[in-house]
Amino acid sequence: MTIAPHPAPAGGRQLLEQAAQTLLDPQGRAVAEAVQWWDLPALGTAELRWPVAVFAPQDAAAVGQEPVLLLHGFDSSCLEFRRLVPLLSRRTTVLVPDLHGFGFTPRVPGAAYNPSGVLRHLEALLEQLQRSLGASRVGLIGASMGGSVAVELARRCPERVSRLLLLAPAGLTGRPMPVPPLLDALGVRFLALPGVRRGLCRSAFADPDASVGPAELEIASLHLATPGWAEALASFARSGGFAGCGEPLPDHPLQVLWGANDRILRAPQKRAALALLGERVRQLEQCGHLPHLDQPALVDQAWAHLCEHVA
Repeated sequence: MTIAPHPAPAGGRQLLEQAAQTLLDPQGRAVAEAVQWWDLPALGTAELRWPVAVFAPQDAAAVGQEPVLLLHGFDSSCLEFRRLVPLLSRRTTVLVPDLHGFGFTPRVPGAAYNPSGVLRHLEALLEQLQRSLGASRVGLIGASMGGSVAVELARRCPERVSRLLLLAPAGLTGRPMPVPPLLDALGVRFLALPGVRRGLCRSAFADPDASVGPAELEIASLHLATPGWAEALASFARSGGFAGCGEPLPDHPLQVLWGANDRILRAPQKRAALALLGERVRQLEQCGHLPHLDQPALVDQAWAHLCEHVA
């Protein structure tokens, strides 16, 4: 699929164009190079274009098969899936958008940077996908917060979604906890500190000493330079974010992968999610909060099994 290029806000587009040339991680460069800028008429923002990394299937026989949509986690970007897309795209079209208000998306003052805004943007993306590719349904893979986004999207658009694979999903249980004004801005400033980002990045991997170096830290922080990053993130924090999204679970086929070494989600959160998900959960050894980075081959295998064996 080819979407005609459009002008985009200088910040996000320039950052990704530069990243496609200079990122230390070659798989990250490939994702940045694959980003297209889509017009989403259903959003009513004719002057804006939205980033979506698009990977056509490597196997010509797979052209026309159901695509898969990858949904990243909180304060992340499409670059998060750099190790998974080369595997998935052997068999199907892979689309990796930046969620509304995150990654390299345009930020407009006064826009709805909250769960409703995220879902409205994805609904518009599904509409455009059907017009451009003729895809009436997609599969969803959601990581961390993206897991809750996937569940909510499947409930809102059940006829547009075929199946779901959740990777260490966050926000399926609990309740929204809005961050009060002033504290939201302080929290965002805290998240921007290089030492804090390094600590969070290390915490996400099963073996941080082996996995986290300059290339990982570069990708974890690149999108912070997108204009409006701090204001949009603070607004999202004030909304309370995604929480309590798991009940009721959608009727679609659904499986979950969880790292045995996940240090991001606290034990009570994990216990509550496991009680909700039951036998749908498979635990991966030598894996932290990011199965698609620690164990991408196992994630690819799980998706292939879900597509081939689960109706």
